[in-house]
Amino acid sequence: MRAVQREGFRCGEGRAGGGNGFYTLELARMVGPEGLVYAVDIQPEMLRMLSRRAAQEGLENIRLVLGSPIDPRLPVGEIDLVLCVDVYHEFSHPEAMLARIRDSLSDDGKLVLVEFRGEDPAVPIKPLHKMTKAQVRSELEPAGFRVASEFDRLPWQHLLFFSAVPE
Repeated sequence: MRAVQREGFRCGEGRAGGGNGFYTLELARMVGPEGLVYAVDIQPEMLRMLSRRAAQEGLENIRLVLGSPIDPRLPVGEIDLVLCVDVYHEFSHPEAMLARIRDSLSDDGKLVLVEFRGEDPAVPIKPLHKMTKAQVRSELEPAGFRVASEFDRLPWQHLLFFSAVPE
């Protein structure tokens, strides 16, 4: 999970695993030295790898966070964007994770999910790693999110932007 702050703007990428850090490094470059990116992973070795890559590239605006399967451990109410790329379907405890992500969002914060399209049998990914839009909505809406917008021009994936519904 990653989050970025830029002159009062925080955007975040939410992942169960930060992976090789591709998105973290890109976001850190985008927001520049005034921004802040939180890179969350549940595997310490992935955070160590990302730390080395960030140091090699001279990026000092990344904060590494050891999350858990139920909590990304992001600052409450401060994140403007949480980005989950091909990972939401991997959450072992989606209800708990969504609640913590929701808690981390600022008033105008967004949760962005990128998931392989389950509706499309031509997408060359195992079905267990795909989600339909209906599946995504059926899980996020009860967790207090609503679709704010969609982008349907990726070749294999859905790109869905969610806002938290005010309580």
